[in-house]
Amino acid sequence: MPRSGPRTVHRYTDEFKLTAVRLSQQPGIQVQSVAAALEIHPFMLSKCRKDVRDGLLRGRVRSELRGSVHRWRNIASCSSRRHRHYSAAHTARLR
Repeated sequence: MPRSGPRTVHRYTDEFKLTAVRLSQQPGIQVQSVAAALEIHPFMLSKCRKDVRDGLLRGRVRSELRGSVHRWRNIASCSSRRHRHYSAAHTARLR
């Protein structure tokens, strides 16, 4: 049965999308694990990756976020609950 009320649609910044794509392009990291760490649907991350490939999504990740990509890489490869909580806090800051 459908929910009543307005549908919630999340709008992410281009910076968030580019950071997510960059994380998913790290060697040995799966799209599924990055999506889970960022609490987004894997299809959305795949669409962002396609947009980058097609040139529809361009830009640079801010220099202050570049250092956190390495931290995210470790978080995305870890499935423990504590790390997911940590990544949720970082995700909120990026949005």
